[in-house]
This record gives sequence, structure tokens and C-alpha cells, in this order.
Amino acid sequence: MNEEKIEKKRKNESRIVVQMIELYCRKKHTDLYNITVCDDCKRLMDYARSRIDNCPFMENKTFCANCKVHCYSAEMKKKIREVMRYSGSRMLLYHPVMCIRHAITSFKKVKKCSFIIKF
Repeated sequence: MNEEKIEKKRKNESRIVVQMIELYCRKKHTDLYNITVCDDCKRLMDYARSRIDNCPFMENKTFCANCKVHCYSAEMKKKIREVMRYSGSRMLLYHPVMCIRHAITSFKKVKKCSFIIKF
């Protein structure tokens, strides 16, 4: 995979994480009229972006949840899981195209892995 595709993949993954954290924060921590995220969610967002930007496995992996190496600290891993659990199903309402792409990418990965296991 060339550098342009890897960089595009990094930006896409960062955008997804940011949108999920923003949705979570807007519904859990702030009022509907506040457009900024709280300090805790901002820290989580910056942490997640730094992990994505420095990921050495970006070329081969689909999403962080599917990665063999989990580079998040225990505290941040707990926070991001909470965000993903809350925002994951709600993203279908707010960003349906993104959810469909995510499902297709996940399905392709599962199908590829099951093919490899069979043979």
C-alpha cells in the first residue's frame, strides 16, 4: 500500500474517532447548544489521534479493535470503549454512510480471514 493510501486511511480513522467522541460528549457531558467538547473528551480525542498518527500497522489493519497490539493505556482504553459502545449504534442515525462503509470494511476482513482459515 502506498503512502497516500495509508495517510488517507489515517485521516479517515481519525475523523471517525473524532465524530464518535463528539457525539458521546454532546449527549453525555454537555448541553445540546454547546458545540465544544469537554476537557476529558478533548484529551481522549488528542490521545486517540496520536495513536492513529503513530500506528505502525496502519497498512494492514482495519480498525484498532481488530489490531493485534493494543497501544492504548488501560485508562484510555476503558474510556474509548465506553465512547464506542455509546456512539457506535447511534452513528447510524448521525452518519449513516460512514456506518455502511465501516460494516463493509469489517465484513470484508471477516470474510478474508474465514477464507484463510478454511484453506
